[in-house]
Amino acid sequence: MDFRIASTFTDSLTKLTNTEQAAVKSTVYDLQANPANPGLQFHRLDKPKDVHFWSVRSNQDIRVIVHKLEQSILVCYVDHHDKAYKWAENRKLEVHPTTGAAQIVEVRETVKEIVVPKYVEVEQPRLPLFPKITDEELLRYGVPESWVADVKAVTSEDGLLALVDHLPDEAAEALLTLATGGKPDVPEPLPTGTNPFDHPDAQRRFRVMTDIEELKQALDEPWEEWAIFLHPAQRQFVTRDFNGPARVSGSAGTGKTVVALHRAVNLARRDPQAHVLLATFSSELAMMLRAKIGRLVGGDAKLAERIDVQFLDYVGRRLYDLQFGKKNIPVEQDTRETLANAASNVDGHSFTANFLYSEWNEVIDAWQIKEWEVYRDFARLGRKTRLAESKREVLWRIFEQARNELADRGFVTLSEMFGRLAEEMPDDNHRYDLAVIDEAQDLNPAQLRFLAALAGKRQNGLFFAGDLGQRIFQQAFSWRSLGVDVRGRSRTLKVNYRTSHQIRTRADRLLGQEFADVDGNIDVRQGTVSVFDGPQPGIEILGSHKDEIERVAEWLRDLFSKGIAPDEVGIFVRSKNELDRAQQAIEQSGASSSDLSHLLAKTSGSVSVGTMHLAKGLEFKAVVVMACDDEIIPSQERISSVADESDLREVYDTERQLLYVACTRARDFLLVTSGDVPSEFLSDLI
Repeated sequence: MDFRIASTFTDSLTKLTNTEQAAVKSTVYDLQANPANPGLQFHRLDKPKDVHFWSVRSNQDIRVIVHKLEQSILVCYVDHHDKAYKWAENRKLEVHPTTGAAQIVEVRETVKEIVVPKYVEVEQPRLPLFPKITDEELLRYGVPESWVADVKAVTSEDGLLALVDHLPDEAAEALLTLATGGKPDVPEPLPTGTNPFDHPDAQRRFRVMTDIEELKQALDEPWEEWAIFLHPAQRQFVTRDFNGPARVSGSAGTGKTVVALHRAVNLARRDPQAHVLLATFSSELAMMLRAKIGRLVGGDAKLAERIDVQFLDYVGRRLYDLQFGKKNIPVEQDTRETLANAASNVDGHSFTANFLYSEWNEVIDAWQIKEWEVYRDFARLGRKTRLAESKREVLWRIFEQARNELADRGFVTLSEMFGRLAEEMPDDNHRYDLAVIDEAQDLNPAQLRFLAALAGKRQNGLFFAGDLGQRIFQQAFSWRSLGVDVRGRSRTLKVNYRTSHQIRTRADRLLGQEFADVDGNIDVRQGTVSVFDGPQPGIEILGSHKDEIERVAEWLRDLFSKGIAPDEVGIFVRSKNELDRAQQAIEQSGASSSDLSHLLAKTSGSVSVGTMHLAKGLEFKAVVVMACDDEIIPSQERISSVADESDLREVYDTERQLLYVACTRARDFLLVTSGDVPSEFLSDLI
């Protein structure tokens, strides 16, 4: 007997309390082990549109809805008694007449009064949102026949968002892609007589469970975690050939990382000899990517061996050690001390320690400037403070001394490592033929030069995924000047699969409607659409730290009472100085806290706590962004370190983007708080 679970079931399961979930899992285990078990209490529904829907009692009030045939069982939904029955009464399992895919379809007449007012009760007549679309096209996208007329009548984004909640996911995704100006990439229809569960769309929604271990994995992990699905709107970026470096961008939650993952696997599969580097900017994110690659390649060990998932700095250090020998890398304190020593030996200047460090870090070392003439004429992109030649001469004497002292102490900076690797990359180098880079907006110049030398001249050699609106670590600079030109090969994702419409639209207020890089490539943020709704985020200004801590604790307790587990919650603050406020709130809520490393160790039961800089790449059902106070964000320390008022824009821009990153880690619930004079950024969120 075929035993399947539907994504509608796993989605509904996560909405129950932990105790209820445990009872449901036990019921489903028993159902798979022996569907004829007399202990399972099947009940035929009284008024179903599909006579094959049954309910199975899990406890006194929880009911599991299954679709039961002689040779198959599909676990479809779970909820409290009345809600579960209502769900089943309004749905059918159908084979789509055009695509041939199995679908769970909501019966049209049951929601007529809910949907229609969203798009017909308007003050003036509006044109349809899809004026030229045909019935045949909509059917090809997987829209059920009974919903075609409603789709053609929709006139606004709000109406579309209300409508897609009632459609199968593949149809909703296609319509959202159309609404954002894209062209849906849909699979070919199945031939007549083919199993409708074999269609690619059906395989994304219904999973065959072959044994108890596979079922346990499916029920213990979220649907999107144990099966990383590539959405049709993203497929073209994975399979397309590019004659030069290419980049996919998009706001938080649009699936850039999923594209990068599938791109790496696709490149390795297409060329059995290729070795692919999948890299990102931190070791923590690299570990998460490595786990997801493991799920994508399954048991194909040979394929997995040819995809190296790494922290980019680690790659540079490893290759440098192999080629030139092991060297020590200075930490920030080493560099600051060296610069201070050099500055004390040079008279006639008033440069601050912070200015010297930033000029070294973002200009001299980042660009590997080793000659006075080069520094004298350097445009200093991203460094707004103007320096006369006389001042540059003084600075150059300081930096030359600092470089010599670092070398005498046996240090080689990471930028030096990447620079030398780029300059002396042997033609037959390499461990890597192709490279895919996630979070590419935070690459520095030396890293990009290295990547250009590594794989930039090959077809499909370089592929980048990133969002200019999430740049929080690096100054903007010209990629073209380093041999990486993505013009004409840069695309923007517009469908947000991770963050609710309410959270996305509120967070977007922090940023502009478009971002342009130094080379003129533009990321347009307008037109992005989220595929699901949620509650409005809370923006709360409290009178004191104590009031803020108590309010966050209350909010957490309310979440836990709704069945949200502590390890599905993250709390972020601007710096380590504010971590204590977050930990006090968690303690008062009755939960325990852990730093973000516990996510990699797969421990459970704790609320994750960390700084905003560590939030990149993470995702939680609920997020609190605490301590959004004046002088904390934007950071007063960064503002004070600015040598010229014209440099303030860069500080403010990256601080805004940092808050945006923290807020968009939330999927369903978001609370942003201040416990003092509020940050000026909160006025944009309210």
